[in-house]
Amino acid sequence: MSSNRSATCARGSTRPRYGRRVADGPDLLSVDDARILGLESAAIAGHTLKLIVLDPAAEPLDLASLRAAVDRRLPPQSRGRDRVELGPPARWVADDAFDVTAHLRRAEGTQGIDERAAWAAAAALMSQRLDHERPLWRFDLIGPLADGREAIVCRIHHAMADGISAVRFLREVLWDEVDEPMKGSRAAPGPAAQERPRLVAELARMPGALARELGHRASDTVLDRRIGSARELAFAAAPLDQLKAIGAALPGHVTVNDVLLGGVAGGLRHWLEHAGERLPRLRAQVPVSLHHRSEAADELGNRDSFINVELPIAEADPVERVLAISSQTSARKQHRDAEELYDLFHALARYKHLDRAAERLAGGPREFSLSISNVPGPGCGLAIAGRGVRSLYSVAEPADRHALRISAISCSGEVGIGLCTDPEAVAGIDALALAIGDSLGELGEATR
Repeated sequence: MSSNRSATCARGSTRPRYGRRVADGPDLLSVDDARILGLESAAIAGHTLKLIVLDPAAEPLDLASLRAAVDRRLPPQSRGRDRVELGPPARWVADDAFDVTAHLRRAEGTQGIDERAAWAAAAALMSQRLDHERPLWRFDLIGPLADGREAIVCRIHHAMADGISAVRFLREVLWDEVDEPMKGSRAAPGPAAQERPRLVAELARMPGALARELGHRASDTVLDRRIGSARELAFAAAPLDQLKAIGAALPGHVTVNDVLLGGVAGGLRHWLEHAGERLPRLRAQVPVSLHHRSEAADELGNRDSFINVELPIAEADPVERVLAISSQTSARKQHRDAEELYDLFHALARYKHLDRAAERLAGGPREFSLSISNVPGPGCGLAIAGRGVRSLYSVAEPADRHALRISAISCSGEVGIGLCTDPEAVAGIDALALAIGDSLGELGEATR
C-alpha cells in the first residue's frame, strides 16, 4: 500500500473483474486505482514490494527458465499484461509490445554479497520507479548471496493491486504451493455488494465511526518528517504459532493482529526510550481489507479501508498494551467502522471539494503517526522453480509526514515484518526491527 489514508482507503470499484481485461468497451482505471496513480510525486514511487528469500542451492536460479515460466503462467487477458494509458480518463490497455525480459532481471553486482548488502539492494530497488510505458510490475533477482540464498524483489504498483490482490498475482505467476494450506489463511470477508446510500444518509448513520476514527489529535513525533525518494529497509520475523498462543493466553478475543500491534507498540517504546525521545501519543492507521471471499483468485485492484488505533507506548506492561489494543479493535469490528468509512469516502468522492477536505483530514499527521498493515499470505509452503521459499516479507512506502511504514505478511507458519523509511527522515530502523522482535519475545514470556 502506499503511505497515507489516500492510498490505503479505496472507495469502490467500477471494474467487474480486477485481474482480467474487459472484453468490450473502455477498461478505465477505477476511482481508487486512478487516485493512487495520481499520488506519485518526486518522493512517492507508488509501488508495494514483496521480498522473497529462497533456500540455499548449489546453482543460482536460471533466469531464462524463470522468465519463460512467468510468461507462460501470465494469461493473455491478465492485468499483468496491461499498461496504463493516461487520459483523461486513464485506462488499462494491452501492452502489445509486452516483453517478459523487461520485467524479470538479475540485479547487477549482488553475487556473493551478505544479508545486509542484500537488504540495501532491495531498498535501492524500492526507491526506483516502475516504467509507465510497460505493465506496472517487475521482479529483480538478488544474489546468490555468500551463503547460497537468493532473493526476489517483487515490485507491484499499488494502482494495479493492493496487499491481498498482490499476493493473488504472485500466486498466479511466480510461486507454487507445496503443502496443504493452513486453516485461516484466507482473507476476511468484505461487506456484501449493495447500492451505496446518498451522502446525507451516510453522514447520518455513522457519527460513532467518525468519532472513534477521526478527530483525535496525535502528538508531534520523530515520525512526522518530510521524506524524499531514498529508502531504507529493515526486517523482523516471528512464528505465527507464537503470536496465536499469546492471543489465546489472554482474556477476550485477542487476535494475531492485536498481538502484532502490541509487539510494535513495545518495540517503539523501547526504541524511542533508547534514543532519548519522550513517549508521545501515537496513533496507528491499520488498513482493513474488504475483499470478498467469493472473489476470483485472479482479481486484482484495490478494495480496502482502515481503522485508527491508539498505541499505548507509555504502558510498561506488555500484556496491558495488547489488551488495550484489543479493546479498541474489538469495538471497531463490532461497529463495522472500516465498512462505514469505506461507504463514507465513496459517497464523498462524488463531491470534489468535500472529498479533498476529507482526504486532508484523514491523511494528516495529527490523525495518525504511522501505518501498520498485516496481510494474510500463503498458509502453506512455497517453492519457486523448485527452490523452497525460506521467508516472505512485505514492504510499503512511507508518506510525507508519515515517515515510517510497517508491514507484515504471514507465510508458512512465519510472520515477516518489513519496515520502510527515508533514512534522511528517520534513522536507525534496524534497531527498531530488533526492538519489535524483542517486544514480541517479551510478550511470549509474559503469557506462558
